[in-house]
Amino acid sequence: MRILILGADGQLGRAIARRAVAHDVVAAPRARIDVTRTDASDAVAAVRADVVVNAAAFTDVDRCEREPEAAFGGNAVGAWRAATGAATSGAAFVQVSTDYVFDGRKGAAYVEDDVPAPISVYGASKLAGEHLVRAVQPAHFVVRTAWLYGLGGRGFVQRMLALSGERDRLAVVDNEVGNPTFCDDLADGILALVATGKYGTYHLTNEGSCSRWDLARAALDRAGRRDFPIDRATAFPRLARPPAFAPLANHAAAALGIRLPAWESGLDAFFERGGHPDAAAEVEDASARVRS
Repeated sequence: MRILILGADGQLGRAIARRAVAHDVVAAPRARIDVTRTDASDAVAAVRADVVVNAAAFTDVDRCEREPEAAFGGNAVGAWRAATGAATSGAAFVQVSTDYVFDGRKGAAYVEDDVPAPISVYGASKLAGEHLVRAVQPAHFVVRTAWLYGLGGRGFVQRMLALSGERDRLAVVDNEVGNPTFCDDLADGILALVATGKYGTYHLTNEGSCSRWDLARAALDRAGRRDFPIDRATAFPRLARPPAFAPLANHAAAALGIRLPAWESGLDAFFERGGHPDAAAEVEDASARVRS
């Protein structure tokens, strides 16, 4: 199977390329195919892939609030361009989406047919991308996920590891709950889902949920920093509001026999495969929460 990966320079794109060793992978970083360009559809179609995975996204949630036009340009119009190119060449299309399409007020885990209600520009732009993909390419997989971290990436786990090397203690929110998801596990799930040919909307995360504080504590414990102090916080000021309680429940993929490991197992695998403190991404700010 020929797989085109858009956003191949991101942590998920790299994970899919690593895990898809049995396939003919065309890894396209932004420098090769930029979904914000008007010629992106033609570039996608020209690859003649069997499957196009759109892992490209405008993921800086606070910047999305400041630059909504750019957010919708990348996450909505960009997804539409990529899906249009896939439809032109007859390729199935995978759109990676997010828990941010929900408002976090349900009080229980979200299933695939729950009605989205984003409370941020980022969430709204990703939801618009979902709608546009469904409109132009019926052969689609919309895959919602959450709290991504991966080898060589810049997710929450890597941030905590890096910050713990810079500071004497951290403060992390304990009232934001979701599904930590290791990119390698998500990549395996996406590849398994594509192989079924069962198009639709899916929630794919590592099984189980926890708070941001729980995840930070678990990560530092596994890094050999059990004595490092992490204070519990109830708020962290930022422009974009995250859904406070938005675990995603995997019902649709589970019905096909596809489940990701428990989030604790995913974290173990991350460290076993080289996700150690010395490999943590450079810290860009002091945020104790980052978007998946």
